[in-house]
Amino acid sequence: MLLLSEKDIRKVYTMKDAVEADKKAFKLVVDEKADAPLRTNIQAPKYDGCFLFMPAYVEDMDIASLKIVNIFPRNIDNGKPSAPAQVLLIDGKTGEVIAILDGTYVTKLRTGAASGAAFDLLARKNCKIGALIGTGGQAETQLEAMVNVRDLDEVRVFDLNYDRTVEFAERMQEYLKDFSTKIVAVRTSDEAVDNADLLITVTPSTKPVFDGNKIKEGATVSCVGAYQHHMQEMDPVILERASKIYFDSKEAVLSESGDILIPLEEGIITEEDFTGDLGDVINGKIKARENDDEIIVFETVGVATQDLVAAYEIYKKALENNVGTVWE
Repeated sequence: MLLLSEKDIRKVYTMKDAVEADKKAFKLVVDEKADAPLRTNIQAPKYDGCFLFMPAYVEDMDIASLKIVNIFPRNIDNGKPSAPAQVLLIDGKTGEVIAILDGTYVTKLRTGAASGAAFDLLARKNCKIGALIGTGGQAETQLEAMVNVRDLDEVRVFDLNYDRTVEFAERMQEYLKDFSTKIVAVRTSDEAVDNADLLITVTPSTKPVFDGNKIKEGATVSCVGAYQHHMQEMDPVILERASKIYFDSKEAVLSESGDILIPLEEGIITEEDFTGDLGDVINGKIKARENDDEIIVFETVGVATQDLVAAYEIYKKALENNVGTVWE
């Protein structure tokens, strides 16, 4: 069995690799070639957390996986990951666990890559300004994915804690120094979204974190954080203004995400307003952006097939490059 740490993964796998892996995963989902039951969610209300168990199996690839990811937002205040996790990779021919990967980093990669894939497929080609709301454990790779798929002049970052926002912007400016994008901390959500071509929200908020009336025409919005029914980062106004609404998986979103479930229940939108899954865009079954004035919304809650594809590709690259620790 191969043990792969974050350091090991970074040696062999890039954000661009992760974006392409997510596209493969989304295609597997809509092609119904992945057996990935909806995740088991066990609540830990005492700590505002939850335990998530996410299995997946792709027969054509002879591989299965199980991710154990625990969402504890308070961890950020103690300098710990808000989504600690491990991924078990399983040989589909023998049932043996062949690798254990740092699931915290795999989750960061594939979650950021989902926004990256959506922007790559749906956003205007000439995007110049990005906005990121949230600076928690998942924010780094969201920003990394954004600048990987579009050549941006500036990304504005907002979080309720301004000191943390400044620290995050400075740290990410250094980390992304190979890109020409300027990372700027701002004090309000309105400042962040003003004239932004791309917007990512990645917070545990239970109320909207931006004003949907202030999103410019032609913008592409990716909402990432609302993985439970009571969570709602997205201003429902943006759903009314949107020309198209896409998902990583409609089934998964409608089982979990308050961003979509709450507006449905309130009658703000209906299922007729949904465009479809990103995998159907990849397959050419539904259209992507048709003009530069469309506002496009992408809602993602994450599916286990993303973890499987990413983990398997990391595992193969690690073997090729003799990276990782063998546990016999």
